[in-house]
Formats: sequence, C-alpha cells, structure tokens
Amino acid sequence: MAARTSTASVPWRPFSTLLVANRGEIALRVLRAAHAMGLRTVAVFSDPDADAPHVRAADEAVRLPGATAGDTYLDAQAILAAARSTGADAVHPGYGFLSESPAFAAEVQAAGLVWVGPPVTAMEAMAGKVEAKRRMAAVGVPTLPSAVVGPGEEQAAAEVGFPLLVKASAGGGGRGMRLVAGPDELTAAVGVAAREAAAAFGDPTLFVERHLARPRHVEVQVLGDAHGTVVHLGDRECSIQRRHQKVLEEAPAPWLGEDLRQAMTAAAVSGAEALGYVGAGTMEFLVDGDEFFFLEMNTRLQVEHPVTEEVTGLDLVRLQLLVAMGEPLPLTQADVQVRGHAIEARLYAEDPAAGWLPSTGVIHRFEPAEGPGLRWDAGVESGSVVSTHYDAMLAKAVAVAPTRREAAGSLARALSGSAVEGVTTNLDLLVDVLGHADFLEQPSTTAFLDEHPELLARALDSEVARRHLLAAALAGAAERRVASPLATLAPPGWRNLSAQPQEVDFEQGEDEHAATHRVAYRCGAGGRVEATVAGHEVEARVRARVGGAADEGGAVPVHLDLEVGGILRRYEVRRRGRRCFVQGPDGRSTFHELPRFADRQQVAAVGGLHAPLPGTVVSVLVASSDLVAAGQVLVVLEAMKVEHQICAVAAGEVVAVLVEPGAAVDAHAPLVEVEAG
Repeated sequence: MAARTSTASVPWRPFSTLLVANRGEIALRVLRAAHAMGLRTVAVFSDPDADAPHVRAADEAVRLPGATAGDTYLDAQAILAAARSTGADAVHPGYGFLSESPAFAAEVQAAGLVWVGPPVTAMEAMAGKVEAKRRMAAVGVPTLPSAVVGPGEEQAAAEVGFPLLVKASAGGGGRGMRLVAGPDELTAAVGVAAREAAAAFGDPTLFVERHLARPRHVEVQVLGDAHGTVVHLGDRECSIQRRHQKVLEEAPAPWLGEDLRQAMTAAAVSGAEALGYVGAGTMEFLVDGDEFFFLEMNTRLQVEHPVTEEVTGLDLVRLQLLVAMGEPLPLTQADVQVRGHAIEARLYAEDPAAGWLPSTGVIHRFEPAEGPGLRWDAGVESGSVVSTHYDAMLAKAVAVAPTRREAAGSLARALSGSAVEGVTTNLDLLVDVLGHADFLEQPSTTAFLDEHPELLARALDSEVARRHLLAAALAGAAERRVASPLATLAPPGWRNLSAQPQEVDFEQGEDEHAATHRVAYRCGAGGRVEATVAGHEVEARVRARVGGAADEGGAVPVHLDLEVGGILRRYEVRRRGRRCFVQGPDGRSTFHELPRFADRQQVAAVGGLHAPLPGTVVSVLVASSDLVAAGQVLVVLEAMKVEHQICAVAAGEVVAVLVEPGAAVDAHAPLVEVEAG
C-alpha cells in the first residue's frame, strides 16, 4: 500500500442513479454491479441497439437518435441530456467511446454529476502517449526511444531508428498504428496512420517508437481512492494479438520472474501515485527479456478485467463505484491475493482467413457453453444484429482453474461446445491457439499469430472441411427425405438417406476468398456412403436424425453420426435458406449451397472490385483509363474504424470509377470496373 496527498477536493460523493454511457457487454457488466449495490440505472442506446440486452437490463433507457458512434455514444451533450432527463447523478463510461476523454469527464463534473473514473488531470496527462511517456520517465519508469512526427516531419524518425512503429498519440487498439521497416515506407505509413487516428480519436497527432520484434505485452491493474491509497491487483499477459489488438488475456502473467514482476508492479504503483490517481486503471508494459518498458496507461476499466477478478476474487466495478462515492478502498496491498489462473478469449465477428475482415449480419443462434469455472460476458444474444458502426467484439469467455493448462483446456472445450451462427467469428482460431504447444509450453510474444499463420485458417481442402462438406450434403438429403410426401412410408430410425446418386455444390468464404466445392455421393446399405468431396474420395457411414426444437432463426437441427476413417463424430447441421451451419468436435463451418444447375459465372462471388463490407470510401487512387497492375490498390475503404485496401485482382484498364471519397457504400457495392488486359 502506498500513501499520497488526498484528492478530496475532486467531487466524489454518494449517488443513487447511475447512467452507463456505453453499450454491449461492458454496459451489462456495469448495470449488474450497480443493481447489486441497490442503485437505480439508466442506459443509453442508438437506433441499431434498440433491442440490445443492455437496454432491457436498465431501469430506464434513453434513445440517442442515429446509428454511427459519432451521432450517439460519442455525443457528450446527448448523454448529458439523457442524465438530466432521467435524474441520474453519476456517469460510468465503460471502455471505448468517451471513457478516456478528459473533456467529457470535465463536462460531467461541471454538470454536477459524479464521474466514475480518475481525476481529469490524470486523464489529461495520460491521454496523449507522448506526454504520458514523458511523465512516466520523470518518475523513473523505463520507456522506449520515441519522437513526435506528422506529415512532412518524417525526418524526426531517423533518430529513433528502424524498424519503428508509427502510433496515434491519442488512442490505441491498433488504430493509427503502422510498422515501418525502412525510410521508404515512412511517408505513406504516416499519412494512413494520421487519417485513421483522426477518424478514430479526433486527433491526428502521431509519434514513432522503437519497434521490438518479439516483445511480451504485460500489464498491471492499479486501483486508487480519494484518501491517499494506491494498490495493484497483480499482472496480466496480453501478448496474443492481431492487428495490435488483444485476442487472449490471462492472469497472472506466466513465465514472469519474481524480480521482474515486483519491479513492474512497483513501477505501476509509482506512476499512479505521481498522477494522483483515483479509480481503476492499467499500466501497460512491453517486456523484452528481463527488461520492461512503459507502453501506455489506460485510465479506465479494461476489456480484460475479468481475469483479474477471477484470480483475486474482487469485483472491480463495485470497487470503482465505491471509490467514486468517496469511500476508502476496503483493502490494503496485503489483502490482495492471487489464486489459480484465469484466461479470457475475445470472441470477434471477423474472418481470420480473410485478413480479419469484420463480419456483419444477424446472429441467428448464440448458445455459449456453460460449466464449472466458466464465465461469459456477452453483449449479444440470438437475434442480435452485428452492424458496421461499432467494434466487432461479441463476447468474452473466461475460464479459471487451479493451473494454467487446466484453464486453457477448460476454455477451449467451452468454446468448442458453443454455437454462434449467422456471422463469421474467430472461435475456431481461439480454440486452436489455446491448444497449441507453443502457447502452452513457452512464453508467447506479440508476434505469435504472425509466426503461426497455419492457425489463421483451416485450409478449405483440409480433411476437416471435407467432413463438414459431406455432413452438410447428407443433412440436406435427410431434410428433403423427411419433407417428402413419401416419408411416411419409410421405416423409422436413423438411416433415412436416398440411395440415388446425388451432387451438391457448396461455396465457402466471401468474395475473393470464396471457394466452390462439389460433393458427389451415393448411400448404400447399413448407412454406407461412397463420396467424392472436393475431388477427394471419402468412404463413410452415417446415421441421420432430423428434428428437435427450432432456434430463434427458425432452423431445425439435423443430427449426424458420421464415421470417417474409423472415427465416429457427431455433427449438428442447421440450414437457413441456402446457408448451412455445421458444428462438431473438430470445429465448425459455414457453407452456401449453390442453386442446382446454376451457371457458375452467375454464382461465383465477384472479388477485389466490390466493397467487402459496408463502409465509407476514404480515397480513390485511380481514374478512368488508368492502367493498373494485379494487386494495385484502387480504393481505400474505412469500416469499423479500420482502413481496408481494395486491390485489382488482375492487370487491366480502369473502365469506370463508381464511387468518390466520402461516399457510404453497402456490402458488395461495385467500386471500380477494370477490363482485364
């Protein structure tokens, strides 16, 4: 425990009605904690979130007209008006959106409301990474070499040296960040990063920092009150990342020497003390061997806070609310004990095989597996709509166990047994990482996924995919058999598949990542199946049963016992229109059954020159009559706060440019016409 000068002049005081200025799982998390403390609650919601779970969970909810973040959850005046109209006397910002905005915090307090967060001065000091690094270095916290840059100021990077990272000063999460290997790449990287930073954080300020090729990402949770106390709640490892955004987090950080752990936690407490910190916050560090360097401070609750809660037994949101009421922390540093190991997986609506392309649409089925030591923090449910306006994270799954290996195994099994249908997710990737020997047996670095590209996709012609394709085809046959007017004449039981030769074509993937596979099969006596799947001969035995409760999307499950290569696996197949969802012990797949006798040229998805998802055109880099090379960037599209490059699929001549900068486009909208040549 450390003591410092009291900050009692800051208006922390008791309150009775809490407005949660956020959405999704964090809004639900805060609402439930507030209800447990007897507080009245208010939610805010955008038009796309009108039916979201957090809206129903609150005592009252206020509509913020509009769909985009800028029109709703980032509109400070609209949120303050919601507080006034409902009599709320405190605001919890959650994370993301306005949670780290000193200006918003100041407006909340100026309106006479309690801000459930740190002092404005501390937020201002940490809001810009440049100033944050300077402040931490001044109190002896190690930092990496860095320099402020902007368009036209790239020469400042030479003193830092290459390779380096271009980073947004005002934000994180990988937005406004670019890796630069040498001087030739710097100008373009600075331009793109500045645009992303301005779009995501409203501030294009950038800095460059020495790049560590294979660091570990370790952070320390700190907590302070208004009576001069700061404690740390242990450390977390967050090294498994994609696009500089975390995918898996765990507590405590494994393979961390005790001397290094003590040095980092002490540095975190010292840094928080220097800021006069009150509330929950996180000091993030990069670890390189036995050295550590300050990365940034998040002056809010973290997405990964559940792993700290699970190993300490503490409710961080409750502690935030108590501190905001002016109460002293009900614990000392000696009271903080870490027991067991917890791992959290972030479930995203995205396709790892397609460059992490976000996925949108209706979640027809969301059924997370339950069991001992499992926790789900989810902001969606069956029937929820995933739009392009907000972050792609759907839920967080957490497993806690006595050992790290047990926690990883429990979490992998829970994810494998969960159903998410309607959007593409990273679920199978999470399962594969959790079971990978390199993850289980040695320290992981932020380069883990780059160094294991085989984890990003199960090949479309793999044995797993072939089993799933066969299961999809046989399930369709079973459904048609049951629906037939002659079905009542067939004997009851499992083996109800036609003996006539059948052919079915499936498409898997989207746009340029799509692949078409044909399944040809014949069913024989005793459930025997002879098939050719994607050009590979497969012999199997099958038993099929159609029936069961329809899900909220109206799909009735088909259960298959499919034996291939002497191994029996049970699959569940659900069909919605021509979309087919297959789930089994070896993972899950989504296919689109192509119309029979369809012209292949009409069915094939067009790629490269169409928008892969709804978004806004940032720039158009070609004009009519331009000659372009295969792979050349034609249009830059912004969606979910990330830029996506639309490239020519072949060399040719630009016939027409169909969009202009600033235009909003729908998924699959044509952008540029190129005539191959």
